[in-house]
Amino acid sequence: MFSKIAAAMMALTLLAGCGMTDDLAPSGADNRGSSAALAVGDMAPEFTMPDIWGQPHSLTGQLAARRGVVLYFAMWCPICDSHMQSILRGPLKNYPDVDFLIVDYVSGTVEGGKRAAMSGGYAQSPFIILVDERQKVLNTYGATMGTTVVIGKDLVIRMIEDYKSPARLEEALAGL
Repeated sequence: MFSKIAAAMMALTLLAGCGMTDDLAPSGADNRGSSAALAVGDMAPEFTMPDIWGQPHSLTGQLAARRGVVLYFAMWCPICDSHMQSILRGPLKNYPDVDFLIVDYVSGTVEGGKRAAMSGGYAQSPFIILVDERQKVLNTYGATMGTTVVIGKDLVIRMIEDYKSPARLEEALAGL
């Protein structure tokens, strides 16, 4: 019994020394790195992705009747859930003329995305949940978990960064 506890403690000590204790909470910094494909002021690339019900959605199609679009790249983790809840409580309610699109880039299939959205309680939410089946949009936008992109009707990117706060998102939306 003692040797199992000692072995577990030694493993945790080794892992801590390897940098495995990083805090997963958002730092407030844009951690997409210098290889980020897009920046504020760039034209947003067109995309078409299915939603969790199998219906296709394109960027220009979403913008046809809206003054903007918010993309939030999610992997259904607790941090993403807290971000999405934050967006639901503020920006989504305050900007009804903007579409809020959750981009599921981990499920891989429409059916997988639907299961993830249902288990997380988002299948019937006001978000439009899109499935990036081959992570093409994730890679095109240089996104990571929590990357938030605000795109105006003119297809210009107004914000592209890791989610920081509802106030920061609303500041970008006010400029649409």
